[in-house]
Amino acid sequence: MAKKQKNSDPNYKVIAENRRARFDYAIDDDIEVGIVLSGSEVKSLREKSGNIAESYAAVEDGELWLVNSYIAPYERAMFPHLERRKRKLLVSKKQLSDLWSATQRKGMTLVPMVMYFNHKGFVKMKIGIAKGKKNHDKRATEAKRDWGRQKQRLLRHGD
Repeated sequence: MAKKQKNSDPNYKVIAENRRARFDYAIDDDIEVGIVLSGSEVKSLREKSGNIAESYAAVEDGELWLVNSYIAPYERAMFPHLERRKRKLLVSKKQLSDLWSATQRKGMTLVPMVMYFNHKGFVKMKIGIAKGKKNHDKRATEAKRDWGRQKQRLLRHGD
């Protein structure tokens, strides 16, 4: 029921989505984080011009950073921004220590999954704590998905 409220909210809007994340990684957990942006970056994102497909998150020097994300330049900006700069992500100290232990001790990866405007109009990002899949795991996932589609087709048509 909470999802319906989010999607019906006029301020909630998905900016960028990493659709390959669930295919390439086995997502264990996800957290919502804030992101530090400049004014021209926010205006550019309001025009839906961002990409997080090639990006990743990393814990460096006690802070969480988003690396290699793309936000297109805003043409009417007085002070333009760099398209692929490192951007600071905002999390609590406890979450940061959990993320550090997951990446350093357990060998997990922090994968950005979706960037969106929340119901208050702030830019938020969902980060997945994931482990990389091997090729045979990817084939198994694809076979499972295909079988699910085939089952649905059979149930619908009754063949």
